[in-house]
Parts: sequence; C-alpha cells; structure tokens
Amino acid sequence: MRCKLNIHSVGNKMLLVAGLLVLGAFTIPVNHVNIYLAGDSTMADKEVKAYPETGWGMPFHAFFDSTVTVINKAKNGRSTKSFIAQGLWKSITANLKEGDYVFIQFGHNDEVPTKATYTPEADFSANLVKFINETRDKKATPILITPVARRKFDRNNNVQETHEIYAAIVRKVAIEQNIALIDLDKESQELLQKFGPENSKLLYNHLLPGENPNYPDGKTDDTHFNELGARKMAQIVLNDIKQLHLALADRIVKGVNAATVNPQAK
Repeated sequence: MRCKLNIHSVGNKMLLVAGLLVLGAFTIPVNHVNIYLAGDSTMADKEVKAYPETGWGMPFHAFFDSTVTVINKAKNGRSTKSFIAQGLWKSITANLKEGDYVFIQFGHNDEVPTKATYTPEADFSANLVKFINETRDKKATPILITPVARRKFDRNNNVQETHEIYAAIVRKVAIEQNIALIDLDKESQELLQKFGPENSKLLYNHLLPGENPNYPDGKTDDTHFNELGARKMAQIVLNDIKQLHLALADRIVKGVNAATVNPQAK
C-alpha cells in the first residue's frame, strides 16, 4: 500500500515551525544590570599584599549570572563623609542607569570620633538620605546595609554589639525612606554566635607568626575577614536579596541557597 501524503498536516507543521522561529527572533533579551557597592574596608576589594584579608564584595560577584556586573567602589577607611568628599560617590552616580542597584554599607569609620572620617550622627543620616535620593533620581534601586559586626565576645561567650548607634541610624533611615534593608550587623552577629568565640576566628584575618608572608609577625584582626569570612558575609547578603524578593534574585546562579550561610546546616 502506498501512504498518502497529508498536505494539510505538513502545512500545519511548517506553519508551527515558522511561527516558533518568528517568536524566537522577537524574544526580548534580559537587560544587563550593574550592582554598585558603596562602603568601607569590610566590603572592599583588596590588593594582593593584603591577602588573606578579603572584603565581602570580592566573592559577591560570583553569585550572579552573566546579566549582572558587580562594580565594587568600596574603599578602605571610608565613611559616608569621605566617600562623598573624595569623589567616590560621584563616580557611581555619573554612571548609574535605570535598573541598576546600589548597595550602601557604612558605619565603621563614621562612628569613631578620633578618626578624620568621623561623621556626626545627624550628618551620617543625611548622607544616607543623599545616597538614596540620588540613586532614585537615576531610576536605580538603593539598598541599605547595616555595618557588619566586629568579632567581640563577653566573658560568658556571648557576642557583643559593636555598632549599636550607627546601625540603628541605618535601620531608622530605611524605615523613613521606605527602602529595602539588609541588617548585616544583626545577621553577622548571629553567625558569630553560632561559630562561638574560638571558631569565629576562622572568619577573620587571624594569623600566627610565619603563617603568611604578608604578615610575618602574625595578625589578630577582629574587623576584617579572610576568604571564608568574606564568603559567609556575602552569602548572608545574597540570602537577604532572596528574602526581600528583589527582582535581582532572579539573576542569582542556581544552586546557591541559604543553607550555605549556616555552618550548622545539614
């Protein structure tokens, strides 16, 4: 028997294929976005001579897909005041475009009265509002972050607050300006408590004499992180991006989740 060719069936299939090709040609590409990081040494990129000291902004970029570029403008020793005065903030706003994000984390250097970078409380609040408004003016999204915790425990092995006043200002501004907040101060304290007084040293730049050529005499630093600590802090921020349901969450590389933040997670 000879099979009869169903002209209508073939024609319908060809139309279907043609339609799919047309739809593919008009698929709207995902817009590329930049994430700008504005902050201090706990967030900043480090020179090789400082390793293993690592800012949490360094591993942060690896969590996102190819549609995201992380631009780390954080610098050692900066406060909101010096970040503005030295033109670092302007270097962000000059390039900021609609759809971008700015993650803002200050407090470490603003809060110390003996430093030249000291920023009185009212000025600190005003500077944060300036950052928010100028980011919004560019139709970009500002995210406030409380200053990440220093490693400090009391005699009962309870982690201590080290940014009480300035972290509270960040929280207050976030509420008043109706802006997303990542409470890294609180969440990093919780992480330190889980690690405990001794194991938490594994997150910071603690080195014995002769352990690293960059620090031949050793180092005891309870403010700045090593590579592990920086990654843990970056993961906290990453998890909060998801919890806040930011559109940016859709651009996170699949497989990265909150469980990696908790050292006791199974």
